Amino acid sequence: MVSKRCKTAVKDELKKLQLHFIVVDLGEVEIMENISMEKREQLKIALHSTGLELMDDKKAILIEKIKNIIIEMVHYSDEVIKTNFSDYLSEKLNHDYTYMANLFSEVQGTTIEKFIISHKIERIKELIIYDELTISEIAWKMNYSSVAHLSNQFKKVTGLSPSHFKQLKNKRRSPIEDIGNMPDDNHNQTK
Repeated sequence: MVSKRCKTAVKDELKKLQLHFIVVDLGEVEIMENISMEKREQLKIALHSTGLELMDDKKAILIEKIKNIIIEMVHYSDEVIKTNFSDYLSEKLNHDYTYMANLFSEVQGTTIEKFIISHKIERIKELIIYDELTISEIAWKMNYSSVAHLSNQFKKVTGLSPSHFKQLKNKRRSPIEDIGNMPDDNHNQTK
């Protein structure tokens, strides 16, 4: 569960099955009653039909929690983490970071750091496309030490500088009033 829409879908399915919940959070649900195997299977099927899955494997659950924390932090939170991320994650999930990092790499085939970077770059692309913040403001918002650090990482991942990406974004669309009025548009030139 990585979005508010997912949480809503889970709550709806729990209500349909008349299950009472205390908490529905990203990646976890706390149900008030003990549920039978039959109800559990019904919940599993209902969640699957909405594109979600009920997990039993503790390692898989931990990996989903790691992913959810990263996604929440990068895409939905304006909170700036004061400590380094490994300490933050260890504290939040009450596990040794080295254990989580090794497990994550083993199962996901990538490191936690690369997973974070890929999500940060996608968020930066989104912020550039929205065109509401300068690159400096984006660097601050995304917790980069400098614009140069953001630019270097962005270019390393995408092959483009943020400013080049922004230019490409601007060239995708033409304002309605400019369509057909370009000087090199042969159809609209009078002779």
